[in-house]
Amino acid sequence: MGRGAYIGTGVSVGANCKVQNYALIYEPARLAKGVFVGPAAVFTNDQYPRAINPDGSLKQASDWEAVGVTVDTGAAIGARAVCVAPVHIGAWAMVAAGSTVVNNVPAFALVAGSPARRIGWVGHAGHRLTPLGEEMYKCAESGRTYRQIGQELTEASS
Repeated sequence: MGRGAYIGTGVSVGANCKVQNYALIYEPARLAKGVFVGPAAVFTNDQYPRAINPDGSLKQASDWEAVGVTVDTGAAIGARAVCVAPVHIGAWAMVAAGSTVVNNVPAFALVAGSPARRIGWVGHAGHRLTPLGEEMYKCAESGRTYRQIGQELTEASS
């Protein structure tokens, strides 16, 4: 855990996660094993944030329901990225630094921008995949191949 990082008491953090300096992870976020959270990344938990109710009275804890960000195994969230709950980030996906995630991210997707959009695919090693044609991709680092079916990517071989 990095210096100044905040992890709420109701957050579930899997084994071998790395949370960098000043990241803010609010409950009820769930991080599977091997998740990387970059410096100053933020996981929100309030879908409809307000300080007061429509009648002007101060909101109480009972006036809202916390929603979380779920991050699957091996995914990486870049520095200063913001994940606006409720969103699900698939296994081995990569969120580029400074991105704002407002929609679910499929496994192995490389997303960037505000709002974040898929700009490519990454493999287990975190490197951008090279297209082979016919909806097939290869990781130059690991040699693994992947198959795209619709908007999903799965490993074809190891």
